[in-house]
Amino acid sequence: MTDVQDKLQDEDASAEEEGAAHSYGLNDEIVQEIQDAIEREDAAFIHDTLEDWYSADTADLIEQLKPKLRLQFLQIMKGRLDPDVYSDLDENVRDHLVEDMDAAEIAAFVNELEIDDAVDVLEDLEEDEQREVLREIPADDRAALQEGLSYSEDSAGRLMQRNLIAVPEYWNIGQTIDYLRDTDDLPDEFYEIFVVDPRHHPIGTIPLNHAMRSKRHVAVRDIMDEEQKLIPVDMDQEDVAYLFQQYRLTSAAVVNADGALIGVITVDDIVDVISEEAEEDILRLGGVTEDDLFGSIWSTSRSRFLWLFVNLLTAIAASVAISFFDATMEAIIALAILMPIVASMGGNAGTQTMTVAVRALATKELTAANMFRILSKETVVALLNGVVFAVLIGGIAWLWFDDRQIGVIIAVAMVFNILVAGVAGMLVPVTLVWMVLLLILHKLIQVQVVVELVEMVQELLLERVVLV
Repeated sequence: MTDVQDKLQDEDASAEEEGAAHSYGLNDEIVQEIQDAIEREDAAFIHDTLEDWYSADTADLIEQLKPKLRLQFLQIMKGRLDPDVYSDLDENVRDHLVEDMDAAEIAAFVNELEIDDAVDVLEDLEEDEQREVLREIPADDRAALQEGLSYSEDSAGRLMQRNLIAVPEYWNIGQTIDYLRDTDDLPDEFYEIFVVDPRHHPIGTIPLNHAMRSKRHVAVRDIMDEEQKLIPVDMDQEDVAYLFQQYRLTSAAVVNADGALIGVITVDDIVDVISEEAEEDILRLGGVTEDDLFGSIWSTSRSRFLWLFVNLLTAIAASVAISFFDATMEAIIALAILMPIVASMGGNAGTQTMTVAVRALATKELTAANMFRILSKETVVALLNGVVFAVLIGGIAWLWFDDRQIGVIIAVAMVFNILVAGVAGMLVPVTLVWMVLLLILHKLIQVQVVVELVEMVQELLLERVVLV
């Protein structure tokens, strides 16, 4: 082996070690260094350190700083901070930072963001603050932002980007490529080209790889993919995420009520939605909100109060039920000792099943078609686990208190407790969802009845007028 080969192997080995040692995101050492630099107002060190950072990492850094240091950091980085940092910040942290900014300063970074990210920032402001910021933004961008704010929260209209590539069906690939090269106002990133008819209705898409591999004379209509998933502007973001996940989409067209193309949603926005929805489901199981980490003491305490209060009521109900057997508890002390074990096992079993049910409902994997099958499965699973743990805890209780009856009682209680908890954990969220759907259906039926009555009255009046 030559010296050159030995050197190359050494370089490869060192590179592998360096890559293994590297970790993405922030570490405590770099955060502490930045904090020290802020306190001594070492702007040069901070600028050099953060020069090549991603906006998400800078946002994480700001969130980890003390509130006082955050403001000092913004003063040091004034004019040099990537606007995308503000869109990546936690809502509570961002609200704290913009409190010390005037309308012109907020408008300066909002105007540099993508429309969907800018709308996310503006929606957290008070209405009067929104108006002041919007007045500082050019008219064209202001109209787009106002349109975005008009859509309901968590809808496709809030997610979509207005800047997209759309070409008429009578163009050829050469015209399309020339258009892409000669047009300055194009999206920073795009994955496909939308083909529209004269009414601006999307009739197909052309992936970029297909466009680049086709000859210039090939007509757009000949290579476009006519099968596309169109997203109504008022569709809930959970349903949008489901479409992207189910059909492996990278982007999708957003249409208004008339079917006209008005925007596009890309996969990077959907990744955020999936993360937010999953986080929301997990936090709800614990009775907390996503704002708990960076929220104020009062708001965090208030948000957790209701969940704790409900748990208090259920605990009181359980205590009342136990009080009916106080004579038995006094006679058999072992039951009082072993009862918390049975209760905790039931709670854990219910939490497991409920977590599965909530997630399955969110991902549309649990439906009326497979409800009975999944419920049967969870029932059998709960029964099997109940039997296994019944044998285990029953044997322990028998040996512990040297009483076979105590062991049998605890074993039977364990079976029924885990079985009931497992089934309830599945049925409770499903029942709640169906109740909500029934209420919505009931309201729709009521509205339909009213509409039909109005139409009937209109017809009668019209007939009366004709007769007259």
